[in-house]
Parts: sequence; C-alpha cells; structure tokens
Amino acid sequence: MIYGLMGKIRAHEGNGEKSLAQLLRAPEELSELEDYYMYVVGRDNADVDAVWVTEIWRSQDDHQASLTHEAIRTLIASARPLIAEMTNRTEFEPVGGKGLSD
Repeated sequence: MIYGLMGKIRAHEGNGEKSLAQLLRAPEELSELEDYYMYVVGRDNADVDAVWVTEIWRSQDDHQASLTHEAIRTLIASARPLIAEMTNRTEFEPVGGKGLSD
C-alpha cells in the first residue's frame, strides 16, 4: 500500500528560512532511493517560521527504512536544533493523482 505523510514543522522564531533550506536538501539525499514518489516542502503563508512537508512512499516500511539512511540521519540531526515543534502530522493512503502510477 502506498504511504503518505504530511506535517507542519515550526522552527524557532526567526529560523523559518534556515529550516526551509535544510528540508529542501532532503530530495537530493533521497535521490539514490527508489522507494519514494514525492517529497514537497512549502512555506506556510500564515507563519514565516513554519513549513509543510508532504511525502509519498511506496510503503510505510520504505519510509521507516529511509530514516536509517546515513545521509538522511545527518540531515535530520542538522535540522533538529532549528525545530521548535512538529504538528498536524497526518498519515494517509494516496490513491491517485498526477505523479502516481496506477
């Protein structure tokens, strides 16, 4: 089953752009993995220190496995000090749309 995950990441005050820059590095780090379909980072128009991240993976297990990848672990470690909170975390089952194969 395809696995989706979306959440809001709020940086400590004044660190929204730094957090965004860190999170935008993830697709480059994920590029060697074949088990993810989408990773999108977007600014929150109502909060300059918040970003939204949406991920779609081949499976929940593949997402979990990505968290053990050394480059991803390093990226998470470098972003963590910027993060004040993570909210609105939602797991979902993508069922179709542009970019997803039938």
